[in-house]
Amino acid sequence: MKDSSHQRRPAIVFLHSTNKCKEWLRPLLEAYASRGYITIAVDSRYHGERASNKTTYRDALVSSWKTGDTMPFIFDTTWDLIKLADYLMQREDIDPSRIGITGESLGGMHAWFAAFADTRYAVVVPIIGVQGFRWAIDNDMWQARVDSIKAVFEEARANLGKSVIDKEVVEKVWDRIAPGLASGFDSPNTIPPIAPRPLYIINGEEDPRCPIAGLDVPKSGAEKAYEEAKCPDSFKAYTFLFAQPGIGHQMTVQMVKEASDWFDRFLKKSRQ
Repeated sequence: MKDSSHQRRPAIVFLHSTNKCKEWLRPLLEAYASRGYITIAVDSRYHGERASNKTTYRDALVSSWKTGDTMPFIFDTTWDLIKLADYLMQREDIDPSRIGITGESLGGMHAWFAAFADTRYAVVVPIIGVQGFRWAIDNDMWQARVDSIKAVFEEARANLGKSVIDKEVVEKVWDRIAPGLASGFDSPNTIPPIAPRPLYIINGEEDPRCPIAGLDVPKSGAEKAYEEAKCPDSFKAYTFLFAQPGIGHQMTVQMVKEASDWFDRFLKKSRQ
């Protein structure tokens, strides 16, 4: 919100879900701005103003499977968010030590991976975005996630000569469009390194795309990482999982409140 104080303010990057765009987030951006933040939203690749009549997000995913030249599902936008951090750090109205990041669903994944890749994101709140990809394959819980971007899996199924999508197809697609997603870059390996920055994972207790049971290993690994980082007693809740009862894969008012309270707790005052 405009004022005449010219002070450096905390900032929050908010990322949209699949097939949405930055403009869809305007009500949330305005709500955060009213609380004293500078708020930022960007289109992920092949969404909003970055979409193309010739290449849709669906087309980009299928092309990624065919060629491996691009990684539009997570990694390409993660790179964009690193470049966004470069820009935000240079702004005279933003406190570079107080930049938070959050997002819904695909945006939650982007927030998670951006925070893993770039420590300049100081407070991290992925909403309905964190899951165990390997856990889902091993426990036959991958169907709901696959259904969210099914075209690329159908293309792979046909290419592999299979009559149905199975866990082999799922694993091969992840390895192609996001190498390491179900192995070295899976949540057990990418959530703990966010320590010691404040992390709040927000999911629905009954979310089929981000099953809570699949977060046991990354959560325990994160708790160990925060303990080893010797966080101050006042910050012992740096890593925390909020699973809203009775909720599937949707962002609720309660989730938004949990996220905004978390940012208020850790971004409103300088952590220096």
